[in-house]
Order: sequence, then structure tokens, then C-alpha cells
Amino acid sequence: MNVILLGAPGSGKGTMAQKLTNDLQIPQISTGDIFRKNLKEETPLGLQVRDIMARGDLVPDEITIEIVKNRLSEADCRNGYILDGFPRSIVQAEALDGFQQISAAVNIDVDEDAIVKRLSGRRFCPDCNGTFHVSTLGDGNICPACGGKLIIRADDSEETVRERLRVYYKTTFPLIEYYKKQGKLITVDGNGTVDEVYARITAAIGK
Repeated sequence: MNVILLGAPGSGKGTMAQKLTNDLQIPQISTGDIFRKNLKEETPLGLQVRDIMARGDLVPDEITIEIVKNRLSEADCRNGYILDGFPRSIVQAEALDGFQQISAAVNIDVDEDAIVKRLSGRRFCPDCNGTFHVSTLGDGNICPACGGKLIIRADDSEETVRERLRVYYKTTFPLIEYYKKQGKLITVDGNGTVDEVYARITAAIGK
């Protein structure tokens, strides 16, 4: 099963992708994770996208499309995959249609104010790549998974979050209609606990 997860930044795509990956035994493909890995390692790609991501802007289509195309050609994607964060534009969706067949596009629908609260409260661990929320951390800034020091990613500041949402509604939101016309769109309520949202998704895709 080749599944795309759609939704605004902070709608829970990454969390849902990880759970689907564990249950379906297919890889999660996250362009954000690929970019952040390159940022941490200061690769040529990382240096190229560093300033773009810090501003909350989208990485140019030609870079993102090529990265995803190469990743989906790897052996572990033969039995399916979960796309988290791609496509983010009609141009990317049309390019994806040129080299892959998508089973379903799941749109996780969350209220905008809830998204701002979620993202501005996120904390990231550079050591283990874990993401946590202040609501579960108390007063500490220590990673509960590995003991590393948690940080606020530049793209999780409230100002950048609102800019990311503006870009999302302008560029990515049209994908909902795009996949609706293809008969592949499934919209689920993204409000509630992780388990509640996940149950809605698995029921919707028949898993």
C-alpha cells in the first residue's frame, strides 16, 4: 500500500506515519527527516536548504522531487511506503504520478489554533532525533529517551509556524482537491488523542 499523509504542519502526520510503519511493516518516507539529517551532517544538501527551512519556506521542487524519486526506488519500498511531507504542491504531485502509483491520500484535518499550540510547544533532540512536547516534559529540557539536551527547532517558533501555515494554505492545501478528483482522498478528524486519530486512519484505509 502506497499512502500519502496530508495535513497542515503539526497535524500529526509524522506520528501517524511512524505508527503505520510499525503496523504495516513498510517504510516512512519523510522529506523533513531527510533534510534535517543532511543539516546535522552539514552535507552540501544540508547547507543548501538550511536558510530556506529556517525561514519556513519550502525547499525547491526540483531538489525535493529528485530526493523522493531516488528514495522510492530503494528495495525497502517495493511492498509499499508512507509518504510524510511529500508531495507539498501540485507540481510535486504531478511529478509523483509520473513514477509511482498512490493507493490513498489521507488528509488529517486539525484546527489552526490547535496546530500553533502543538508546534510552538515541540522540543527536538539532536542526539536521537526524538520529538517531544512541553505538555509531557514538565520543567525539564532533557530528552526522556536518551538524556540529550532538547532544543526548539527554528521552524517551530510561533512566528515561523504561522508563516509555515500561510505557505501551506497557499501551496499544499490544493492537494486535497487534487486527490479528491482522483478518488483517492480520505479525510479524518485529527483532533483528539494519538490513539483516537490513529484508529480513524486505520479504519479509513481498511487496516
